[in-house]
Amino acid sequence: MLTKLVSFNTVSDRSNLELISFVEEYLSSYGISSVRVPDETGEKAALFATVGPNVDGGIVLSAHTDVVPVDGQNWTSDPFSAWEDGGRLYGRGTADMKGFAATVLAKVPDFLSANLSKPIHIALSYDEEVGCFGAPPMIKAMLVEGPHPSAVIVGEPTNMKVVTGHKGIAVLKTRVHGHPVHSSQLHRGVSAISAAVKLISWLDGQTEQNKAKADLECPFEPPYTTLHCGTIQGGKAHNITAQSCEFMTDIRLLPGENLEDWISAYQNYAADLVLPDMQEISKDCRIDIDVRAMVPGLSEETDGTAEQLVRRLTGDNGRHVVVYATEGGQFQEHGLSTVVCGPGSIDQAHQADEFIELAELGKCANFLDDLCEKVLR
Repeated sequence: MLTKLVSFNTVSDRSNLELISFVEEYLSSYGISSVRVPDETGEKAALFATVGPNVDGGIVLSAHTDVVPVDGQNWTSDPFSAWEDGGRLYGRGTADMKGFAATVLAKVPDFLSANLSKPIHIALSYDEEVGCFGAPPMIKAMLVEGPHPSAVIVGEPTNMKVVTGHKGIAVLKTRVHGHPVHSSQLHRGVSAISAAVKLISWLDGQTEQNKAKADLECPFEPPYTTLHCGTIQGGKAHNITAQSCEFMTDIRLLPGENLEDWISAYQNYAADLVLPDMQEISKDCRIDIDVRAMVPGLSEETDGTAEQLVRRLTGDNGRHVVVYATEGGQFQEHGLSTVVCGPGSIDQAHQADEFIELAELGKCANFLDDLCEKVLR
């Protein structure tokens, strides 16, 4: 099943409908109906399906279908034609995170024969890798269409460890529009690059302030919210004040903090302390801040249903949190108890010759067997 899923090139800038159609047909062959939740273009879709009785209290098994690009990476073989070697299966998405999706789908016959008293909900999203855009409409549709689940397991690669918290993320694109003049007349122009430097310096300064007041007992590494400029472009020539400059920022915030608050603080700094000086020279100057993505963090729950359930089945009682974002916080935002737990290592995600240990798939399969036998039967 994993080899089949890998064969679908679902890099985020492509359609995932071929994979979704395959899953629909596969589930239908077992008499299971599924629901598509298309995006606005109709070129992508999420899918969810229920196995077992149509009652409250079931478990959501969640995975994303998209993968990151392979461009510029040195792969040993075709990344979309999985190959096995040394107890590993190689291919794009094997670890992140088609391994979990494949194991869930492969276990469907066992789910059907388990005489479940509570359902298993299979949830497959799109565009997780570019901003977690596919999960929210899918979650809303699930809660409208079907029974209310008691817990969600997001199967990102954690080596089957129980991850109870992760940071949130906001992705911003800032465009600065200046006023170009010959650099010998610098006082008559507005350099978009110079203005961008002030904005980026503010981002760096906030990170340093967060670092200085960090709680050393915080389990995250680093234990504070970070604001970071990842790319920047601007200017035409050394002797012209830059008319434009744009840069990309991500904010990785601790669970419990508010993304909107950080974005507002940044917008207010730009509007109140940077833009006025620019517009004193030219009213045409402006700063445009575009929020490209906002993904909430996953907060550790007190006596969370999902955590108790997955700890019971895995035997893992350690405290594990991660700094990357998942769709877990989006499920939690909708009132669903959520943990992240799946096969494979995040160390392999996004890498050339990405792989998953076959033993990890076996652990996941055993976990799903126990879920049916000890929890849902």
